[in-house]
Amino acid sequence: MKMAARFSKWFFILAVFPVTVGFCGWQGWSWWSWASAPPLSGAAAATENAATEKNMIQVEIPQGAAAQEIGKTLKATGLIRSVDAWNLWTRWQTLQNREGSFQAGAYELSPNQPLETIANTIWQGEIAEQSFTIPEGWSMLQMAEYFAGQGLFSKEEFLAAVQQIPRDRYPWLPEGIPHLEGFLYPDTYKLPTGKVSPQVVINQMLDRFEQTALPIYQQAQGKTLLQWVILSSIVEKEAVVSAERPQIASVFARRLRENIALGSDPTVEYALGIRQTVEQPLTYAQVQTPSPYNTYINAGLPPTPISSPGIASLEASTAPADTEFLYFVARYDGTHVFSKTLAEHEAAQAAIQDGVAAQNKAKPGAVE
Repeated sequence: MKMAARFSKWFFILAVFPVTVGFCGWQGWSWWSWASAPPLSGAAAATENAATEKNMIQVEIPQGAAAQEIGKTLKATGLIRSVDAWNLWTRWQTLQNREGSFQAGAYELSPNQPLETIANTIWQGEIAEQSFTIPEGWSMLQMAEYFAGQGLFSKEEFLAAVQQIPRDRYPWLPEGIPHLEGFLYPDTYKLPTGKVSPQVVINQMLDRFEQTALPIYQQAQGKTLLQWVILSSIVEKEAVVSAERPQIASVFARRLRENIALGSDPTVEYALGIRQTVEQPLTYAQVQTPSPYNTYINAGLPPTPISSPGIASLEASTAPADTEFLYFVARYDGTHVFSKTLAEHEAAQAAIQDGVAAQNKAKPGAVE
């Protein structure tokens, strides 16, 4: 009897127990393989795989959300198969003393992704982003129309927001300015996907101005920050060929020193809300229209910038070199003719107008 009992015991230990443990382990691994797999797998995955990007699901993880709460959200949106599996993965990270935690934010996730991929994405804070680009020389109005077209917020919302001057956060902003024209730095930016406020966008652009433009301003000579940005904004609108920026800035600097009106077309265009073309240049009546921004009838700088200047125009306007030129006129190919005297300037204007007229005459269908 004792031998039989010993045999049964050792048989269990050596044979049955390992089989039982192995079976349980296999069952556990099978469950984990299923629970951590993408919800869209097999035939479903094959069908959906080509359209993964189109089937991305946006999920918002609130600030301070617990791991179990995140798991329930992911299960409800069809991004994971099992909340229990999610909780096991979370506990394993804790046991490993993994640095970090789940991060709040908006995420774009796919049901084609396994649980581990989704969990790591949220743990590492790889939030979904959208980008926007503001070209050099754009005005606030152009930005407002662009943002409205991108569906971020309405034109009216943006234009209302740029009239709020956040000097508490940006004390370097000039006092008394009516809006932020000129200080919204042109660049490419990234935002979290989903609904954002105009103020979030504005803060990003003001931050970039602070980081990029203010260090350059330290080299500006004899100008306030506002004067420097106003001049830079006019140079930005006048210059098409980058190499001409310093020369354009130097002409304006000389005119300012000698109290001669700048005579800049872009300031008139800004005042009237128009853009001249070769076919429809500014008229004499438009150039004589009274406005604080009209630099044909007012000496000195206009009251505010007329665009967002980029780095090249800011640098060109920092300490313009002395120049012998007092005038310049556009050739309509992006370049300008610079002149020392009014007579030279008028001759250059006439030659350019004659050239435009000759080109129009040579066009098919032109009337003799």
